Amino acid sequence: MLDKAVNLDTSSHQSSDGKARLSDELIFLLTNRLPRRWATQLVGWISHSRNLLVRSLALATWRLFDDIDLTDATKQHFDSVHDLFTRELRSGARPIDADPSVLASPCDAIVGACGRIDAGAMLQAKGLDYRLSELIADPVAAQRYEGGCFATLRLKSSMYHRFHAPHACTVQRVTYISGDTWNVNPISVQRIERLFCRNERAVIRAHLATGDEIMLVPVAAILVASIRLHFLDVLLHLKYRGPNEIACEAAFAKGQEMGWFEHGSTIIVLAPRGFSLCSGIEPGRRIRVGVGLMRRTRHGAS
Repeated sequence: MLDKAVNLDTSSHQSSDGKARLSDELIFLLTNRLPRRWATQLVGWISHSRNLLVRSLALATWRLFDDIDLTDATKQHFDSVHDLFTRELRSGARPIDADPSVLASPCDAIVGACGRIDAGAMLQAKGLDYRLSELIADPVAAQRYEGGCFATLRLKSSMYHRFHAPHACTVQRVTYISGDTWNVNPISVQRIERLFCRNERAVIRAHLATGDEIMLVPVAAILVASIRLHFLDVLLHLKYRGPNEIACEAAFAKGQEMGWFEHGSTIIVLAPRGFSLCSGIEPGRRIRVGVGLMRRTRHGAS
């Protein structure tokens, strides 16, 4: 069991922020020069290992780059690093905004670029944008989101890794898009063009009772190319070879768990015209599951 995990110091946010800035730069230099696919598969093996020496070394290495808060976790001892990454939280630890006009945040995250979808383009970072049609591999669907809004949510490795339904919805199709595993930390996002369109990702189409369709796009990254969706009987990762379009039939209550990442990564939330970002949602803000992310400003599908 990972006894050291319960002793991590979570009280010094200033030192954590400084460590984060330094580690982002170091991780960018290291990971974007490694054979990313091999590195990701190796870390996946290490993460699942229950060998005491392997998991102790992995945890010690992780602590050099990030801190973790287990205050809300259901348990304090873990059989593997993967077990720690995908930890569950105590009931009630993440209150869900009950307003039916609100899309709640699906995950704990730091807000990245967010705003309007304008002429099919979305902001990645200052001076860089990318095409929605390329991100979701569907030009027709992209047109339906013109004038809508988006929010890029980055999950740090230390954060709670499970993600939840932002609203009561049904999911009938998931599009899996194989790709690379570039790092998605802030420095990479600022330097690598079309980053989210390069990486492995899943496009989850969720239909609301109002007739609106929203999308969640979990984007994998180096060391994390594994996405588990509870309503599919396959694990989406580098070894998955299709099909690209996966039919399903799953209904979710608002706030119900949908799946998890096996490390930290990014989820891009898309809403059509008639939705806007909630007050206070802006780049750099830390949010948690259930916090209001977007708000419907008109009723029903257009």
